[in-house]
Amino acid sequence: MIGAHDLQKRFVSVYYVFADYRNLMNAVKGDGNMKLGIIGTGKIVHEALFAMEGIEQIERTAIFARMKSREKGEKLAEQYRIGRVYTDYAELLSSSGVDCVYIGLINSAHYSYAKQALLAGVNVILEKPFVSTVAEARELASIAAENNVYCLEAITTLHSEVFEKMREILPRLGTLKIVQCNYSQYSSRYEKYLSHVVEPAFDPNLSGGALYDINLYNIYLTIGLLGAPKDAKYFPNLGFNGIDTSGTAILCYDGMTAVCTAAKDSDSPSFAIFQGEDGWMRLLGKPNAIEGVEYSFTDRTKPPVSNASGGVSRVMETGTFAAVEKGHRMRREFMDFARIIDTGNDTDASYCLRKSLEVISALETARKSAGIRFAADE
Repeated sequence: MIGAHDLQKRFVSVYYVFADYRNLMNAVKGDGNMKLGIIGTGKIVHEALFAMEGIEQIERTAIFARMKSREKGEKLAEQYRIGRVYTDYAELLSSSGVDCVYIGLINSAHYSYAKQALLAGVNVILEKPFVSTVAEARELASIAAENNVYCLEAITTLHSEVFEKMREILPRLGTLKIVQCNYSQYSSRYEKYLSHVVEPAFDPNLSGGALYDINLYNIYLTIGLLGAPKDAKYFPNLGFNGIDTSGTAILCYDGMTAVCTAAKDSDSPSFAIFQGEDGWMRLLGKPNAIEGVEYSFTDRTKPPVSNASGGVSRVMETGTFAAVEKGHRMRREFMDFARIIDTGNDTDASYCLRKSLEVISALETARKSAGIRFAADE
């Protein structure tokens, strides 16, 4: 089996192509506003529209709804002052004036809708997970580079001041030894699933399952901090239709493994702990809405001190960092996307794309190690 690390090497040429078109991005620089088309009318779109409220750099120009969902689209357009409702996606891309689309559809639709927009010269923000397979991700990256546009993944983890603080703390922990993450959240759709009513979140034909839905956040956090793993394995609990309702992914690094657990069939407190020879840090809150981080690491300027058990303890520096921003968890990512697209910031866009490629590589490698197959694999 090809490991995630080996697959990641194949993307290097794509990274450089994508990063090298700094001078070509002037075409997306505009008047300070991202003219955004909203694709979909589901729950995540409602959240995204609410999160965008008050962001002056985003002009919600159009919304696409399938014909049977047109009424939902019209209600959203009225509520959020969206310019026009379309039921023809190609027409929206060609005549609405949008320079970017936010795609909030079911997982299996991400690739085809993103590809159509990129070929039309329109920037894309894809709701997580980026796509279903490595092959789809590589193709979208190439098309984006060829058409001088960006393809970005809406993943809250990377767009967090707490995540930035964790990156700052990480070197102080010394050589990492243990990483443990758990994001478990009983799904509102699980009762139906137990009755054999399969909604997209539990449908392998639509790229559902716990790994791609919520364990993705644990894996994004780990890869965001540590880089691409050498390999990935997955040990799932499978439902009646072969989808993972919960499971544990193992990301393999030199001298260490990261254990990432997620569940849609049960609840648990969520956490992420990174332990090194010189200290530890623990995420506060769920990994899709990081509230803060607490940490403790050795103060090497001070000698060890005696403890009550007759031994000695290292003197530790401890602290807590809490998020200053208190708005919706998706707000900052949309502010970042508007800035990247308006200024043609290929450095930040390339970083985001690289992480998306690393994560989808790990997800696919882990998923296939457990024998889980998607329709997109065919």
